Amino acid sequence: MDAPPGGAAPGELLGVDDPALATVVDHQALRAALARLPKRERGIVAMRFFHDLTQSQIAARVGCSQMHVSRLLSRTLGHLRHQLLADG
Repeated sequence: MDAPPGGAAPGELLGVDDPALATVVDHQALRAALARLPKRERGIVAMRFFHDLTQSQIAARVGCSQMHVSRLLSRTLGHLRHQLLADG
């Protein structure tokens, strides 16, 4: 009865769970785990997942082979996964 025509009542808008809120803890844990990585590995992860570079592009930038970048990413992501599961 207190809703404006065609709209929701003010009480219906309060207390709604924000689905993005559940990811805040995960983001903070990932941020901390990334900060603990050595600078080179942190840079490679950033280039791959935040700057969307291919392994070949990363290899050219850091001066190694694409295969080595692949191994570094695999090892680093495994390390991050282990840290996040241990912390959770």
